[in-house]
Amino acid sequence: MAGWDRGRRRRTRALNDESEPEETVSDEPRGPAGARRLRLRTVLLIVVIVPSVTFTPLLASGMNQLFTQWQAEKAHMELATTTVGRPAAGLFFALDQERRLTAQVQAGPGEAARDKLAGQRAATDKAVSAFRPLTTLAGAAAQEGLADAVSSTVRGLGLLDQQRRAVDAGWSSAQQAFDYYSGLLESDLGVLTALSNADEGQLNTEAQTLVDLFWIIDMVGREDAVLAHGWEDRRLTRTEYGLATEAIGARNHLMHARVLPTLKGEETRYAKLTDSQAWRTMTEVEGRLTLAAAGSTGDQVRLRDDGAAWRSSAETVTARLRELLNLRFEHVRTIGYGHADMIFTVFLSISIVGLLALALVVLTSWRLTAVLRRRILSLRQDAQELQERLPDVVARLQRGEEVDADAEVRMIQPTGDELGELGQALNLARRSAVLTAVRQAEQHRGFQRMLQRIARRTQILIGLQLKKLDELERRHENPEVLEGLFDLDHLTARLRRYEENLVILGGGQPQRRWRKPVRLLDVLRAAQSEVQDYRRISIDVEGEPWMAERAVGPLIHVLAELMENATTFSKPLTPVEVRAAPVSRGVAVEIEDRGLGMEPEEYAAVNALLQAPPQLDVMTHADDVRLGLYVVGRLSASLGLQVELRSSAFGGTRVIVLLPESLVVDRPPAAAPERAARSEEVRQEAAAVRARPPADAGDLRPAGGDGTLPTRARGRAMASITADAGSPGRAADAGSPDRAGAPVPSGRRPLPQRVRQASLADELKVPADPDDRGDQEDWTARDQPSRSSATIGAFQRQSRKRRTGEDASQTRPNGSPEPTPPTTEDR
Repeated sequence: MAGWDRGRRRRTRALNDESEPEETVSDEPRGPAGARRLRLRTVLLIVVIVPSVTFTPLLASGMNQLFTQWQAEKAHMELATTTVGRPAAGLFFALDQERRLTAQVQAGPGEAARDKLAGQRAATDKAVSAFRPLTTLAGAAAQEGLADAVSSTVRGLGLLDQQRRAVDAGWSSAQQAFDYYSGLLESDLGVLTALSNADEGQLNTEAQTLVDLFWIIDMVGREDAVLAHGWEDRRLTRTEYGLATEAIGARNHLMHARVLPTLKGEETRYAKLTDSQAWRTMTEVEGRLTLAAAGSTGDQVRLRDDGAAWRSSAETVTARLRELLNLRFEHVRTIGYGHADMIFTVFLSISIVGLLALALVVLTSWRLTAVLRRRILSLRQDAQELQERLPDVVARLQRGEEVDADAEVRMIQPTGDELGELGQALNLARRSAVLTAVRQAEQHRGFQRMLQRIARRTQILIGLQLKKLDELERRHENPEVLEGLFDLDHLTARLRRYEENLVILGGGQPQRRWRKPVRLLDVLRAAQSEVQDYRRISIDVEGEPWMAERAVGPLIHVLAELMENATTFSKPLTPVEVRAAPVSRGVAVEIEDRGLGMEPEEYAAVNALLQAPPQLDVMTHADDVRLGLYVVGRLSASLGLQVELRSSAFGGTRVIVLLPESLVVDRPPAAAPERAARSEEVRQEAAAVRARPPADAGDLRPAGGDGTLPTRARGRAMASITADAGSPGRAADAGSPDRAGAPVPSGRRPLPQRVRQASLADELKVPADPDDRGDQEDWTARDQPSRSSATIGAFQRQSRKRRTGEDASQTRPNGSPEPTPPTTEDR
């Protein structure tokens, strides 16, 4: 395939991989491929942050838990003792009194009983007004069942007025009134029971005793309400008797089983409450009630006249129970707030100690991290110092200076810890690196010298070969032999350029030098003559720029490498266009082929290599096939050329070479007449070639006579064409001998004779005097420089016409033979 083929792209991708800039020394540790690199500061911060972050949530969690628990217990105590507990207890006692007085009014109407009931109803209304707002507070409380109990109580209180009106109007029986008030009191006791449910075990136990005391008072009140209705008629129904006995049994069970065993402190003085006179009187009345029920038949239980004794004992027992209840309430309040204060104290202690511990951990870790980082950074600076000094040592070695490895290495003072061992290892590594650099630099320098010596010797042989080929070209007259010799001459010129590549890679410079400025057109033609498939290259130069003499040799080499690169990686029949034109900063030379081109990233990699060619180690790049790129980069850097590869509009590659103004000089004064004469010679030569008639096919003799082909005289090529324009008859007279003495057949013009260096600019010609060669190398001095493709093609074309009488079928339109397919050259 034509263009910069796949092999070229693969080599360019490999070049892209090898031409990546070296990584600068940093404090980032190298990890596995694709692993995230962490800076030293980040690693040390992680060392500080990880334990701190791990410890901080634990501390915060404990502090939050204690603070939440303290808030919850404090809020619960506020609800139980003040916000909800006090209104609920007040409502309980008010409803209990109203229940008893309602039963008395229903049993025997009287003004005194009604007045007492009215007064109690007013007190109850105040308690209800204080209790109703608890609906909102209970909804936000955390105690389970509190909101439901408050809501149930409030719903029951909504029927209070209706119940009162029914009692006053006589619509409600004693049983209905008893059931209503008892149910409402049970709902209120549910509120108190929910308030007693605490998270702290001791508080929950002590509060449960407080709730039991409320139930005992309720049981006494129930019994009192039932008996208050029965004292008026001295009888009870069996239902009322059952209610009274249930209340008696529940009261005794709660008192003996759950309240008396839990009394403590000042409460113990109420441990003998059941042995008091009031309690005995109350139990005696209850005993007589039991005997009466046993002796009665039917639905009625006859009562004795014990109402006054019951009333007195019941009130006394209730008062003592309320005293015990108040003591228990204060005891529970003390335990609850004490436990909450204890939790708050623990919270403060843990918070202070935890924060101090956290600060200590952070400060200690930060201090240790700072010390560790400072020491590691000191080692890093020592390593960077080695990185900075090592290239200087190598550069001094390349300049031939002697280097003392011990003097170039600053030793690190060792310490007894692991970092001290690391410093000692770094000392050994630094010394080893310097010694290795010294050895490698010496080996590389020695190899470069050896490579230059070998290349110089080869160049001498190539120069001798070129001289020998020139002698053979002037000695032989057979066109076929001359064509072969010209091909060998062309191959040898290319071989000379390849040997110069070795010299440049070995650190040297091309030895071909010029003493005068040379036209850019001649430089381009000289570069073209060193390309294998030079016939495909077309050159177009705008204006007449001239190159400084110091840049001619390297510039020919650079342009030849780029031209051969373009012909090698494009189709054999496609043209390679070379254009040159002055620009604002010098002269731009464009070399454009019509191959496949490269990818954008490949262009970028090649341009980066050309802009900054690395120090090439020939031994490590022995298998590299892109040495031409290194050579172009080296020579461009030495001359200040700017070489850039771009994509071509034809799909191939366009190379732009910018020649700086420092290399462009003015035309020498003596070059104008020489240029005019040379242009006239070329014009006459082309006219003579076009005017020469063809010979008959198969006839080896010139038409019109028996004469043979003219013999080739030394230095006489193109003599008849390049003769003085003022003496045209000198080459056209029939039968006149030429300058070599050979007769010319009459009526036929002789074949053009070769004139040494006739087609070259004066600046490219080699002096005829062997002593007048300037500073040019002996092995490069030739009697005949590179010849242009037009001259060689014209000579071969006319030779075939004279021998065969017709044009060769294998010739191209420009007269040159078809080129052979290019071979892949190692670039």
